[in-house]
Amino acid sequence: MDLSIVIVNYKSKEKIKKCLESILLADLSGLGWELIVVENDSGDDLGDLIFDFKNAKLIKSDKNLGMGGGNNLGIKVAQGEFILILNPDTEIKPTAIKTLFNYIKENKDVYIVGPKLLNPDLSLQHSCSYFPRPWTPIFRRTFIGKFFQRHLDWFLMKDFDHKSIREVDWLMGSCLLIRGDGFDGFDERFFMYFEDIDVCRRAWHYGKKVVYHPEAEVIHHHARESAKKPWYLGIIRSKLTREHIKSWFKYFIKWGFKK
Repeated sequence: MDLSIVIVNYKSKEKIKKCLESILLADLSGLGWELIVVENDSGDDLGDLIFDFKNAKLIKSDKNLGMGGGNNLGIKVAQGEFILILNPDTEIKPTAIKTLFNYIKENKDVYIVGPKLLNPDLSLQHSCSYFPRPWTPIFRRTFIGKFFQRHLDWFLMKDFDHKSIREVDWLMGSCLLIRGDGFDGFDERFFMYFEDIDVCRRAWHYGKKVVYHPEAEVIHHHARESAKKPWYLGIIRSKLTREHIKSWFKYFIKWGFKK
């Protein structure tokens, strides 16, 4: 089988419905593929949504394993040579998957390839970045960032026009096509956030390339849930904010505080 599409759902039934509809409309001609949906113990009934897919699996987790852990459930049963990690809040353009697939198939030294992400209004969403410095999340989440805009612009690669294929440090995990050979899944120490940075860093660590491919386009309804409350309130009131902070520490403890 050529391709396994893995989607993890957590209280996203309306969003995943649109995502699945976009897959049904996608050009996947010539590819042998399967769909694997993981219901991450959110209580959503998704059985009716995958009815239209000939080769679909629905996995129901008995606990919320987070983004990485939920995807790992799907990855364990995936039969594809390549694995597409897709968030439920995405809508793929018709040629996006095939564009990514053809590129990674033809370029043996590429381990991960990702598309150009677009906001719902079709404006550019910055989805490829340099590896963060220890202080980068602080600048992104607090008023201090106003005084370090140059650093934030550097981190988000705003000097890049995002119109050409390019090797990058890491890609946002909303849509990643990964080689199945040698891919042992996400590091489950990261319940939420930094798991995409980590998996891209592991690729580079083993001498494999991570590539941004703008000819593949995917709409991403990015909510940035962990950043909705001010940082000083989020720490107290938002579990996602606390998970983001914990993942921040875990990432730098794992990889060190220098690039």
